[in-house]
Amino acid sequence: MTNNFLLLNSDKTEILLIGPKNNTQNLFTYNLQLDGCTVTSTTVKSLGVILDSNLSFENHISHVTKTAFFHLRNIAKLRNMLPVSDAEKLVHAFMSSRLDYCNALLGGCPASSINKLQIVQNAAAGVLTRSRKYDHITPILKSLHWLPIRFRISYKIAFLTYKALNGLAPAYLTSLLPRYNPSRSLRSQNSGLLVVPRIAKSTKGGKAFLHLAPKLWNSLPDNVRGSDTLSLFKSRLNPHLFSQAFK
Repeated sequence: MTNNFLLLNSDKTEILLIGPKNNTQNLFTYNLQLDGCTVTSTTVKSLGVILDSNLSFENHISHVTKTAFFHLRNIAKLRNMLPVSDAEKLVHAFMSSRLDYCNALLGGCPASSINKLQIVQNAAAGVLTRSRKYDHITPILKSLHWLPIRFRISYKIAFLTYKALNGLAPAYLTSLLPRYNPSRSLRSQNSGLLVVPRIAKSTKGGKAFLHLAPKLWNSLPDNVRGSDTLSLFKSRLNPHLFSQAFK
């Protein structure tokens, strides 16, 4: 920082120790001394994403849920005075944007965590369409052409994977996605598949991009993986995920 003429603000600096529980559970008092100030915290925020020591993203999901419901209550107060098109713009501006922001990080999270965000989306769909409390939400989401949260996460990961494989993303992402090249001639050798690395624990390694992205990519149909342009890939990916979500 000295070489780049930057000054460290020790009062605003956060520190987070990330690792397996069995290795970090005894380090309760881990802290750092900077300019006479003790820096310690259980969570840190990076680019608007709240990280915890176990990378469970529970704190981040709770924050997104709380903020989204705050804006939804305000939109609900105005809903009767707004046409559907204007109300939908408000929902996308104040809620959908938050649900989609950095959602690729949530890939591999347990269903109990994703369901908290799904409740937010369901509530937004209900307010937008002025549905009754006990109306079934699936037909409403389908009519709005909204992908459920789990499939929105899959869409983002597949989108990043396509960009990484076609020179449209940073090189460090591309290096995580080795192509599948069988040792002998097989029909699958030209299908654009990726190598899915083995993991020891699905709860930890299953969240990693280098495992989750190839696994999702290989599950896509050949015509989606073989798209020549990014726009064509998106136009084929969305209907595929939509059919999977509402089949």
